[in-house]
Amino acid sequence: MTTALVAERNLILDYYERLPQAVAALVDDPAPVTEPGAFSPGFALPEPDAGVRDFFEPARAQWRELGKYGSHRLVMLDLAGNPGTHTTKTFPSLLIVARAVEYIRRTGEPVMIFTPTSANKGTALRDAVARALAAGLATPDQLRIATLAPASGRSKLRAGSLTDDAELRARNPLMVYDGERAEDVKTLARQFTDAHAADLKRRHGLNLWFSLDLRNYLVADTARAFFEQDADPTDAAGPRLHAHAVSSAFGLLGYHAGRDVLEAAGEARPASRPASLLVQHLGTPDMVLSLRRGSFDRAGLPRYERGDDGLWRQRTDPNFPGVADEVDEILDPTFYTHRPATSPAMNAIIARHGGDGIVVSRHECLERYPALRELVADHARPLPDDPRALREWSLVMALTGVCNAVDRGLVEAGRDVVVHGSGWYADDDVRTPEESALVPVSTVEDIAAALL
Repeated sequence: MTTALVAERNLILDYYERLPQAVAALVDDPAPVTEPGAFSPGFALPEPDAGVRDFFEPARAQWRELGKYGSHRLVMLDLAGNPGTHTTKTFPSLLIVARAVEYIRRTGEPVMIFTPTSANKGTALRDAVARALAAGLATPDQLRIATLAPASGRSKLRAGSLTDDAELRARNPLMVYDGERAEDVKTLARQFTDAHAADLKRRHGLNLWFSLDLRNYLVADTARAFFEQDADPTDAAGPRLHAHAVSSAFGLLGYHAGRDVLEAAGEARPASRPASLLVQHLGTPDMVLSLRRGSFDRAGLPRYERGDDGLWRQRTDPNFPGVADEVDEILDPTFYTHRPATSPAMNAIIARHGGDGIVVSRHECLERYPALRELVADHARPLPDDPRALREWSLVMALTGVCNAVDRGLVEAGRDVVVHGSGWYADDDVRTPEESALVPVSTVEDIAAALL
């Protein structure tokens, strides 16, 4: 199968003048917040001089034709081109760090970005901070990053300049939480921020920025809609569906926020707004459960029966796997959010503009893997021969979800499908940090010892 490159854009630089429109649509007050615990550098961005433009260079996306599946034209919005991340988290992370740089330049005050992460958000922020330091946009004293990831995401963490250099490693700790529930990193990070941000400011003059705020991600992801309207306008074609492997659906929400901006400006018609397909795994099917059942309760899963071959099967609900190795399997620890606060907003978008949700299993992904690999075979970075080498399953999940949804009649015949290629990488793409580069933590006090 030949994938044809239709268009390429830098989603930040090519839409730099549009980003203030996105901020205005999403943020009530874009000014900085200096209160410890609630710190934000504001939404101002630096002037795009040569250094800033070089910093934003990895923010490239591609619009690629993938051929057809049944009656459906398939397109991939390739968001995983940055070799430092291979995920869509590049785009918001570059903007987050650029905002910190602008605040540092205006005030002279240092900023430490702090985020919980399953792995990919933290990796992208660390990559962006490393780029900013290498470009001389800030000094190591002025700009720092601390991340808190669960041990389940260990294989996704990446070594780089922030782990290789002893001084940078100490200033930018890569913390790993060994508790039972991966998602507890969010609570732990928030508790540390509430308890110690004021002390960091008072003792060290350091602004601690807890950056896990939906708006920090939506602004960057509005550019997906701007790019689509440039490369393949929805008004010029038939009905369309956007498919995305999701945990909290930040990317799809950002895309729809971008559509809001385009429609408010009269550059796109609400009637042509694409539908959305949420793709999840059995470990955290919460958004699909919320959409289909109105509740996050796992009691809403269809009843599975175990066969003599050890596999679990059900035939009653096409929105859930027909066959699975385990009914609570974790296909990819990236998708770790239970009861996401974003579900009501995504449900409302689907109620208004159409769409559905589907859950996939590892068994289903592996069954389709040879065909999916062929689908993207001539991409510069194809899927690995052996799926066991795959460390990031987002693209495979999304493509499997689309094929299953089409085969089960969940997608209107003839509707174009845009698959958000939000991430894929394999063993050969990742240099894993040494154990000595990681800081194990279990409590708020452990984090304090690492940062204070």
